[in-house]
Amino acid sequence: MKPRFSAAFMLMAVLFTVCLITSNLFATKIFSVGGIALPCAVIIFPISYILNDCFAEVWGYRASRLVIWTAFAMNFFVVLAGWLAVALPGASFWDGAEHFDYMFRMAPRVAFASLLAFLAGATLNAFVLSRMKVAQRGKAFSLRAILSSVAGELLDSLIFMPIAFWGAPWSQLGRMMLFQVSFKVLYEIVVLPVTARVVKALKQHEGVDVFDEGISYNPFIIKDI
Repeated sequence: MKPRFSAAFMLMAVLFTVCLITSNLFATKIFSVGGIALPCAVIIFPISYILNDCFAEVWGYRASRLVIWTAFAMNFFVVLAGWLAVALPGASFWDGAEHFDYMFRMAPRVAFASLLAFLAGATLNAFVLSRMKVAQRGKAFSLRAILSSVAGELLDSLIFMPIAFWGAPWSQLGRMMLFQVSFKVLYEIVVLPVTARVVKALKQHEGVDVFDEGISYNPFIIKDI
């Protein structure tokens, strides 16, 4: 019998997808505060990792893997639609072509970087959280949420930044990666009490608390849910 996902799972999966697509578009702009330069994606991207923690903790690694691939399929649909929009001739009275084309011509490279980076980072995040949950028998959620996020965010930034911003000075890229990882992890630590409450409420509401024992962690086995 095929699994039936709840309304809560579906709504969170939609939010996860929206966060991913939005962060890819926001990543085309760099902002600077106090001499620290970061892509605008940091405003919303950490939310996707928080949601990933919820998926892996409540419904398990396999459900998290399904959501990740679904989100990326929708992300590339937006990218392809953006290419089509750029290719269409602009109206003579419209003067926004330069800015529109810049965003959606850069978006494919950003999306490609994000695909590799987030697939690796999110998978590592879910893997670490899943294995620690089994090892700790479900205790110390806060510890595994933080450690899994540190591992995932670090790998994500190491892959994403050089590809998305190829051509930028390496010293600047290094600073951006350091500040980005620090900001994202701090972001998740600050909202961790809320995440823990949401996870607890979801387990009670859904009546599930999956322990990933005897499963395959192959990120490409999507049907195994």
